[in-house]
Amino acid sequence: MATIDKKTLSRKTLNKAFHHWFYGHLTAFSQEHMQTFGYLTSMLPIVEELYDNKEDQEKAMKTYTAFFNTEPQLGTIIVGITASLEEARANQGISNEGGVDDTTINGLRAGLMGPIAGIGDSLVVGTLIPVILGIALGMSEGGSPLGAIFYIIVWNLLGYFGMRFAFFKGYELGDKAVGILIGAQGKAIRKAIATIGGMVVGGVAATWVTVRTSFQLKNSSGKAYLVLQNQLDSVYPGLLTAGFIVLCWWLMAKKNISPIKVMLILVVVALVGVLIGFFNPGLTY
Repeated sequence: MATIDKKTLSRKTLNKAFHHWFYGHLTAFSQEHMQTFGYLTSMLPIVEELYDNKEDQEKAMKTYTAFFNTEPQLGTIIVGITASLEEARANQGISNEGGVDDTTINGLRAGLMGPIAGIGDSLVVGTLIPVILGIALGMSEGGSPLGAIFYIIVWNLLGYFGMRFAFFKGYELGDKAVGILIGAQGKAIRKAIATIGGMVVGGVAATWVTVRTSFQLKNSSGKAYLVLQNQLDSVYPGLLTAGFIVLCWWLMAKKNISPIKVMLILVVVALVGVLIGFFNPGLTY
């Protein structure tokens, strides 16, 4: 009986699939499909190498037309995992007979979207980006362009090599990664990262956000006998800053108001505050 050689994805194809995801994960982005078309783009070179028959290629690609959306940087690991699963499916036959079929792949993708988004948002958006921005802001004092240059270079290098590592680690682990990402270990990782992210955001906010009031009460001679900011500082230094940060968190986390709308609300609050004399636009900190 003739033996059938096992199909193995080449390094060239894996690199091509990764770069398709890296550059095109938001391809044709819409509220209906989110990252679906970016996912299709990344899986195309994999399917083309694994299946010679156009009909089989079309059937395999239909698997990846289902809705997909997660945190794109860490979410690269899901693309790597499904590349490994597609390779396994090609070796058992496109007839979907065996351990890997459309339901297996889509079930895994759907199951990983949420946990990966939670870890990625805490790790990348809530921790990594604020740390890099904090360093960049410090380098930008006095109008120096070094901060912007630093952020652009460091973020792109970390993004590229971090996503590349996640993709190939996902391909290496295959479905074994599921237990790590959504099991007890995954929950512990998400909790730890969320805690660290909260500390980082708090540190950045305390360093770069300052809210002060210019409100005063004066006597008939024009001398101030009550300076509200001094009274607040004697009780709780930075109280207004903390209050505004908590307000922003409450609006976004509890009321599900978008960051752009929160910024518009803050602009209105600042404008009204200046008009009534609560804030002074010329006040130096």
